[in-house]
Amino acid sequence: MTHDELEEAVPLYAAGALDRVERQALEAHLLSGCQSCRTALKDYQSVASLLPFGLSPTQAPRALKSKVMAARNPDPIAIDNLLKESGRPSLEPGEWMNHLVPPIAPARSLSLPWAVGVASVLLVSLAGYVFWTYSTRLSDDAMKIQQLEATVADQSTKIAMLKRDLSFRDRSLADLQIEMQRKANDATEIKSQLLDREVELETTREQLNAAMRGKVPQDEFAALLRRPDAKVVSLAASDVAKGASGVLLYNPVTQKVWLYSANLPECPTGTAYQLWAIDQRPVSVGTFHIDAGEMAHLLVKRLPEFEKARKFAVSLEPAGGRPQPTGPIYLAGQRSS
Repeated sequence: MTHDELEEAVPLYAAGALDRVERQALEAHLLSGCQSCRTALKDYQSVASLLPFGLSPTQAPRALKSKVMAARNPDPIAIDNLLKESGRPSLEPGEWMNHLVPPIAPARSLSLPWAVGVASVLLVSLAGYVFWTYSTRLSDDAMKIQQLEATVADQSTKIAMLKRDLSFRDRSLADLQIEMQRKANDATEIKSQLLDREVELETTREQLNAAMRGKVPQDEFAALLRRPDAKVVSLAASDVAKGASGVLLYNPVTQKVWLYSANLPECPTGTAYQLWAIDQRPVSVGTFHIDAGEMAHLLVKRLPEFEKARKFAVSLEPAGGRPQPTGPIYLAGQRSS
């Protein structure tokens, strides 16, 4: 027990209301030399000594005298028991405590009932004060515990939110890294395709120059190649014409398109290749025929609606051509904006 708890038990000790364990603890504390508890015990003993005087006198029973007289000659067994009991150390506040805290003889009062009432009120007030203090302390401790629990819960919630935000940011960063890597791969692939297209275009121009010698007017074709406003559309081969290629040149002055195709398969009997300009629907530009052993061919046609067309394609159609594509596509390309 703490000193405060022992000090609160002093009034109950003076009134003889402590149990054995609490009484022994308090007596050991008094014997240790606590001056404040000794002083308090003297004050409470003086008050407790007045309590019997506040009781109403009662007439003794008639048989009490005979019992007292008979007790003057007790039998040996009773005497032995009394001696044995008197030999045991008493735990009640008795004579062995008188040398430590001598009791104060009650002073005679002219108004004994009034004094007893005041003492009772003081004792009850003291007990009430002790109980109020203890209850207030418990209430304050409970409130502090609730505040601490609320603070811990709030901090736990904030920590959980921070962890969730960090996890979300980590996932976003990982997704962003994957997206950046994908775009870098796409850019590398596009760059490689551009290089391939430049090489193909240069090769096609060289082949076109070699094929056009002696077949078309050199002045017009040379002027077309030198014009900065000439439009160029590269045509790629489909699965049915692997190894084939084509390039489409447009002269905005003469409004002519020059289609140079290379490595197209020989046209079967009764068929021909047909060039299409495609916007919302395909429009036929012209047809041409690839004979056996012919590796390249040049088709020149006038096309005023070139700017409207976004895509171009070469398909294999019956001889003479068709108003709409019906055969397989051999070459296809898209005009850049």
